[in-house]
Amino acid sequence: MQGGSIMELPVLEIKNVHKKYLSHSVLEGVGFSIPRGKIVGLLGPNGCGKTTILKLISGLLQLDEGEIRINGICPGQQTKSMISYLPDRMYFADWMRVKDMVKLFDDFYQDFRKETAIGMLNQLGIRLDDRMKTLSKGTKEKVQLVLVMSRQAKLYILDEPIGGVDPAARDFILQTILSNYSEDASVLISTHLISDVEKVLDEVIFLKEGCMVRQDSVDHIRETEGKSVDQLFRTIFAYHESDFQPDLNEENVR
Repeated sequence: MQGGSIMELPVLEIKNVHKKYLSHSVLEGVGFSIPRGKIVGLLGPNGCGKTTILKLISGLLQLDEGEIRINGICPGQQTKSMISYLPDRMYFADWMRVKDMVKLFDDFYQDFRKETAIGMLNQLGIRLDDRMKTLSKGTKEKVQLVLVMSRQAKLYILDEPIGGVDPAARDFILQTILSNYSEDASVLISTHLISDVEKVLDEVIFLKEGCMVRQDSVDHIRETEGKSVDQLFRTIFAYHESDFQPDLNEENVR
């Protein structure tokens, strides 16, 4: 770590990151930073590299070129305790009960707030004795998000956190995100539901074909463009509904 205290460093800094899968280039020179206390949207069509970036930050993938720093530290064992990651897919066993998931997080993460998680689950009407296999896809995603947001992490990485939940639950989930991170932590949200998430975002990052095309504050976009983030996104990317349908092929959502 070079220069300054931890609090002076960005929570996340990415410089000239490149990533290929075999001969296919997924990221080409991506670079951006995220300050503390911000909720940032990572936005782009399917296949633009959003999930790949999140996996690189989380240490689940190795970059080919460039640099990633979390609190000034490269992704690795030391940064795992700083990051709370919500993947775009379920990762728990169907035989588990909700209380088993809570215990797993409580045992595994020192920063997990068990009572906070139980309180949010109760608000959602999810019972601790419910078995995961009996829950709907949307309810499973709620459980997973509650557990992730109940940690006291420095960086929350959320890959499509509201993609599978009904519209009535989205406001609760967004409020959960807003109320469960501190001023020295930040949230990076990858989503295609821009109009739903826009109201909680401080900044946005637009990705296109593996390249970053813009990073800006939501307020600045509204002031200078006279548009919402959703409207600007549709303009830049010539929005088509088919671009944002959930894709079951992992290769296409990277």
